[in-house]
Amino acid sequence: MTPVTLDRLWSEEALRERVRALLGPRKLIVVSNREPYMHVENAGDLTLIRPASGVTTALDPVLRACGGTWIAHGAGSGDRETADAQGHLAVPPDRPAYTLRRVWLTKEEEAGYYYGFANEALWPLCHVAYTRPVFRREDWEHYAAVNAKFASAVVEEAGDAPAFVFLQDYHFALLPRLLRQALPNALIAQFWHIPWPNPEAFRICPWKHEILDGLLGNHLLAFHIQYQCNNFIDTVDREIEARPDRERFAISYGQSLTYLRPVPISVDFASLEARGEAPETAALQERLHRRHRLQGKAVALGVDRLDYTKGIPERLRAVDRFLGRHPRFRERFVLLQIAAPSRIHIPEYKRISQEVATLVDEINWRYKTDRWSPIVYINEHLPSDIVAAYYRLADVCLVTSLHDGMNLVAKEFVANRSDRRGVLILSRFTGSSREMEEALLVNPYDVDGMADALAIAFDMSVGEQERRMDRLRSRVREFNVFRWAGTLIEEALRLAPGDRGSGA
Repeated sequence: MTPVTLDRLWSEEALRERVRALLGPRKLIVVSNREPYMHVENAGDLTLIRPASGVTTALDPVLRACGGTWIAHGAGSGDRETADAQGHLAVPPDRPAYTLRRVWLTKEEEAGYYYGFANEALWPLCHVAYTRPVFRREDWEHYAAVNAKFASAVVEEAGDAPAFVFLQDYHFALLPRLLRQALPNALIAQFWHIPWPNPEAFRICPWKHEILDGLLGNHLLAFHIQYQCNNFIDTVDREIEARPDRERFAISYGQSLTYLRPVPISVDFASLEARGEAPETAALQERLHRRHRLQGKAVALGVDRLDYTKGIPERLRAVDRFLGRHPRFRERFVLLQIAAPSRIHIPEYKRISQEVATLVDEINWRYKTDRWSPIVYINEHLPSDIVAAYYRLADVCLVTSLHDGMNLVAKEFVANRSDRRGVLILSRFTGSSREMEEALLVNPYDVDGMADALAIAFDMSVGEQERRMDRLRSRVREFNVFRWAGTLIEEALRLAPGDRGSGA
């Protein structure tokens, strides 16, 4: 099966017109754990921030185009103060286009549902990064309770009207079944943003049957690539009494039918391109160039959450090997590594944070001179305009994930480079590698191979860079986030029109 595609270029306006026509009287309700806009209180002042999240980066332009309601966990210290009594807030604050509904969680709920089951159990279970999942019954109970709390919020927002409910990711595996029972007139679709493991890996989960039952409450369940769809249908076939239909790629379970489809997520190409070309970005780029003393340097860039799946230690070891094997780049090379802190309360994230900091110190100590250090480590969350400036000044962007459902950094880098320059070094173990063959594809476990790729990238001719970048940009432009959303919504409405009233 090939990914669902449409035969025209999607824009924000095209999505708005098409989705409004498709949805008709249905309300659009999006549900995610991470909110797109967060308010943080500091010394009495409220600051608006955009959380570091591929999900929110992808979905915000969709909601701005189509309107609707986005339900998410209100995690900011100033969130209650800026929302009304029902948790509602019009966003974006400077140009309201849709409603954000914040759901409040206790510290115990957040610890068990988010840090516990979602990110110590499901996240490592679904990623081949050799981190052992941790299964605790109390975490599972919080996970189930929070899924029920979000179900109540969706029911409140939907009211008696028909709705299209678009669920996001692994935080809400139980929510589709709850909504199928509570909202028989709703059409329910879910996008699973992380990989789905093979049946042998998934079978160790103590609540595997409950999770599969929950996900089969969807009318449409979408993944990034066909391989992940295959893994899911194989898992269902192995674990529960259901009838997989491999010709239609659907699963009959009880009285309901769930379709599976690969719909690769993407980015708002036009917006990112415009930001990259903006005079403000050029000014920021110049300031960053001076701050980091990059004149005459070969500049590599990493932009990641500080997560053990992103292959940052492997990347650093490749830089070490690169400088050892190619001494001509000493004092001529700089890696700018941006690593936004993430899930700092989880022990494995504390460990990876310490490992990365230690490797940076060791490599810098080994090679530095009075005027040069090879690695600049930026361990903080940066605003999107500054990240855009870093994308523009880099000669090479390194995406070395050990396992990634897609990875939008690769696509953001390409969208920003209207100058047609720069080289993308991309892990073969990302979903994006299936679409971005003009990148230099690497195995992040092969340190020597990544070191060689760095040398090839820095020696690549301008003509070759432009040829590769043109093809990458053409593909990301065509398969943008509006096409992803439009395809998914159109496919859900096409596939499940007669099944919306069926129960569970």
